[in-house]
Amino acid sequence: MSRDEPMIEPQRVTEHRGGDDLLTAGLGLDGLRAMMPPAFADPQRPTARELRRRAIWSSWRGIADLSPGGGYGQVYGSTAAVPGREYSALATLPGARQPHRVLVQVPDDFDQTRRCVVVAPSSGSRGVYGAIAVAGAWALPKGCAVAYTDKGGGSDYFDLDSQAGFGEDGTARPREAGDLAFAPDAAGGGGVAFKHAHSRDNPEADWGRHVQQAAGFALGALSQAFPQAKPFRFDNTRVIAAGISNGGGAVLRAAELEGDWLDAVVAGEPNVWARGQAGARSLYDYTTEAALLMPCALLHLPAEALPQPPLRAQAEPLWTQRCASLKAAGLVEGDSVQAQAASAHARLLANGWTHEVLVAGALSVGFDLWRAIAVTYASAYGRYGVGEHPCGYAFAAQNPDFSARASTAAERVAWWSDASGIPPGNGVGIVDTRIAAPDFTLPGLQCLRALQAGDSADALRVRAGIDATAAAPPRAGLPVVVIHGRDDGLVPEAFSSAPYVAAARAAGRDVRYWQVRKAQHFDAFLALPAYGARYVPLLPYMYAALDRVQAHLDGQGALPADAVVEARPRGAGAVEATQLAMPSR
Repeated sequence: MSRDEPMIEPQRVTEHRGGDDLLTAGLGLDGLRAMMPPAFADPQRPTARELRRRAIWSSWRGIADLSPGGGYGQVYGSTAAVPGREYSALATLPGARQPHRVLVQVPDDFDQTRRCVVVAPSSGSRGVYGAIAVAGAWALPKGCAVAYTDKGGGSDYFDLDSQAGFGEDGTARPREAGDLAFAPDAAGGGGVAFKHAHSRDNPEADWGRHVQQAAGFALGALSQAFPQAKPFRFDNTRVIAAGISNGGGAVLRAAELEGDWLDAVVAGEPNVWARGQAGARSLYDYTTEAALLMPCALLHLPAEALPQPPLRAQAEPLWTQRCASLKAAGLVEGDSVQAQAASAHARLLANGWTHEVLVAGALSVGFDLWRAIAVTYASAYGRYGVGEHPCGYAFAAQNPDFSARASTAAERVAWWSDASGIPPGNGVGIVDTRIAAPDFTLPGLQCLRALQAGDSADALRVRAGIDATAAAPPRAGLPVVVIHGRDDGLVPEAFSSAPYVAAARAAGRDVRYWQVRKAQHFDAFLALPAYGARYVPLLPYMYAALDRVQAHLDGQGALPADAVVEARPRGAGAVEATQLAMPSR
């Protein structure tokens, strides 16, 4: 990337002080802990300020464990009030059909003598504030600016019935307004479209470029914020990229880009695929396998082995039916449920899953995450538009019986602030045109799996999209720290971080690796007693690694050494610092 000042100009600049700060929108820790989101004065016409506050509330609660016993704000992390300004825009990569959101938070006490920007792509497919609990909580109190990007996903849903989407400020507006953050090609039809599935851009292939463009936008925003101190360039401003989950994969993809624009990377539980490395599997490969086999395989585990939810008693009939369906399809062996479950379990273990990962994966089964991911990513990888899903899936507001209906105005206006970026959720569900008794979701899942394993034109198209997401080693000399939970049940480290680190080191790159025992994928779910009792949060290790990297860049210490962290869950008590067993070097 050129060291010249970037050309993307902020489209909106807002000030956030007093009761509306950068980090918590004035909510503070108590407000973030509230079970109900901040209310809109007019439920059908929320203001941009109300939407921002609610989006920040939703983003915090989707990532961090804020429960009183979870330790946030006491043992680790910060929700300090940070006054400042926000600079935002819709930025479009060369060749892309749709923009991605970029937003830079500049604290009033930005340290102009030690210029620092942390670039933070959202986790999952979340909106532009989706990494605020990861990077904002660490960087803003230290006087660093934070540059966010939704990396081509986000919560910019588009209602096909009313032909309405969202503007740059998050407010709902009609297609004819012409300034939407996402407007699909389809001009008619019913239901809901969203950017990750329907942009036709395969955003995952460009995650690294999204991060790089957000970094460039940050320099432009800082030059506007402090004109007396400009120019802000990559050679006079420190840039660290940090993210978790999909955001972790995005910063690793950014690490491979040429140029000296990036100073360090910290990636937590990254969705990253080191194609060709032993053990590496793409997200779509293991997700579609899990969607099919894991419900049956979990019956092989004793009830007390699984955290709740899912509630075993309610789930067992569905899991039992899946075993029978898999036997009929020739995918497992055995004449009894017990034998079929053992066969599914053994097959997953043979393909690289571990006992710990399967236990934590029960959450993804219970919340239907495997299917949700597979449906959306199949559409994205194949660059399919609205109504073109190769397995017939669509998305819509739903009645209690899961039949499609038109969304209400009150539902639509809250999508931008509330949605996670992938249905189901927030009133939008998956419409499965292949649904059939007795194992209702199986036909669709078999179609999704065939896109990974088959040789149809659609399968070849989807796999071409998957191939475009393969990661390369980081740039030589770039400090990189990777952190992953050994019990991650959504993005198993055996398929992602471990082969990536091995491939990077084989290429001669100095990548440091922390493996945290008793850490799974979702810190937010530690607020559930059964999860908090048996797992530790991953965010403290992200913050600690960022501290070590910052010190190293300052010449005050070495990069973190590799570590297998013997963390201890809190059990029935509260999190204490000693339980985290933070690496000392």
